[in-house]
Amino acid sequence: MNSLAFKILSYSFILSINSILFSACSEVDSNATKVDINESNSTPITLVIHGGAGEIKPGFLSEEQEIEYKNKIEEALNAGYKVLSDGGNSTDAVLASIRIMEDSPLFNAGKGAVLNHEGVVSMDASIMRGSDLNAGAITGIMHIKNPILLARLVMDSSKHVFLSGDGAEEFAANYGLETEENDYFIIPRRLQQLKNRLGSDTLHLSYDKLALGDKYGTVGCVAIDVNGNISAGTSTGGMVNKQWGRIGDSPMIGAGTFADNKSCGISATGHGEYFIRLSIARNIADLIKYKGLSIQDAAHEVIQNQLGDLGGSGGIIGIDNKGNYCFEFNTPGMYRGFIQEGKEAEVSFYGK
Repeated sequence: MNSLAFKILSYSFILSINSILFSACSEVDSNATKVDINESNSTPITLVIHGGAGEIKPGFLSEEQEIEYKNKIEEALNAGYKVLSDGGNSTDAVLASIRIMEDSPLFNAGKGAVLNHEGVVSMDASIMRGSDLNAGAITGIMHIKNPILLARLVMDSSKHVFLSGDGAEEFAANYGLETEENDYFIIPRRLQQLKNRLGSDTLHLSYDKLALGDKYGTVGCVAIDVNGNISAGTSTGGMVNKQWGRIGDSPMIGAGTFADNKSCGISATGHGEYFIRLSIARNIADLIKYKGLSIQDAAHEVIQNQLGDLGGSGGIIGIDNKGNYCFEFNTPGMYRGFIQEGKEAEVSFYGK
C-alpha cells in the first residue's frame, strides 16, 4: 500500500445565519493506478468513516485538538484499510475502524459517549452487509465495551435483527463479549455537559458546543472489499440528557445504516428524529437503485432538499457499488476521512 498522506482541509470563510450546505463526492477514475489485489474485480477497495457532523467551524478546535482528531481518524482508516488490502471482507473492515473510534474518548460512541438523564451512558449500534441484506442492531447497551461487536453478533449469530437493553446484554454474555462497568465510559467533560443540560427541557446532540473543542459525535464506517461486497456500520451514545428510553436513528436499519450491493452503503449522523422520519440511508439507496441517480445526486437530494426542508441537520457517508464515495452534510462541518486504492487518503473537518 502506498504511504498515506493525510491532510486536514480547512477553510476560512464567513458563515451565514443559516447553515452552509456542503458535499464532497468522488467518482472512480478508471485511469487511476490501482493495487492489483484481484484482477477480476474492477471496483477499487474503498473505506470512508465519519466522527459526527455539526457546528464544526474553523477555529473551533485548537491546533493540538486538530492533531489529536486527525491522528485518531487516521488510525481508524488504517485499521479498516489493512483488512481490505489483506483481502479481508468489508464487514471486518468496518468493525476494525469503528472499534478504534469506540475506544477513543474523542467521539460519542463507546468510551466518551454522552450521558442520559439518569447520568449513565446508554449506547446504540448497527451494522448491515450488502451481499445478503443481513443486519444486526442493538440499543440501550450500558456495559458492552464495543457495541458494534454486539451488533455484528446479532447479525451473524442470531435469528434476529434488533435487540435491546438487558436482553441484548444477556445475549452478549453467551458469547463472552468484553464488558465494562458503566463508569468506564464516563469522562469528565461528559459529566459537565450533562450538568449544564439538567433542568432544561431541551434534548441536545453531542456536538452542541459547551466549550472550544467540546464537540464530539456519532461514528460510522462504510467499506467495499475486493469482492465488491459493501458493509456499513454506525455507533453512538445518542443525545445528551435523553429521557424515556429515547432511541435515535443510529441503530435503525434504513435510517442510520444501510447496505445493499445493488446500490450503496450509507452511515448517517445528525438529528436522529428527522433521519428516522425520512429513512435517510434507505432513501438514498433507493434513489440510486430505482431512479438511477448517482450517489452524489441521491445524497444531495436527501440531505440538502428533503432533510433541509424538514429543518433537520446532519450528514452521511457512502460508497456505491462502483466504488464512488461520498460525504454529504448540511452543517458547517463533519469529522470524516477516506482511503481508496490509487488515491491518497484524506482527513477533513471543515466545509467541503
